[in-house]
Amino acid sequence: MTGDRRRLGARGEDLAARWYAASGYQLLDRNWRCAEGEIDLICRMGAMVVVCEVKTRRSNAFGSPAEAVTAAKRARLRRLAARWLREHDVHCATVRFDVAAVVGEQVQVVASAW
Repeated sequence: MTGDRRRLGARGEDLAARWYAASGYQLLDRNWRCAEGEIDLICRMGAMVVVCEVKTRRSNAFGSPAEAVTAAKRARLRRLAARWLREHDVHCATVRFDVAAVVGEQVQVVASAW
């Protein structure tokens, strides 16, 4: 990944993290990694944990960033979320999977994306 793409992705994650904080969520983890992959953002609102995949683009020329989350990526995020919850001994009533689509400075969160 090039430096420009890495900076674009980090900027999108910053904007999405700010969106969640401004909406009353507690940020539990960011860019959590293990051998199986990475979770961009993990937040909590009451008894609900939110696992968020952040997709950032400069424009919608090639479609919405949210459309880039494939079935394989969704399955991987479910496995990663289960592992994160186990490793951090976090118990919650609900786990929700969101996609934060960032284009420019605009953040659109698709709650319960799958």
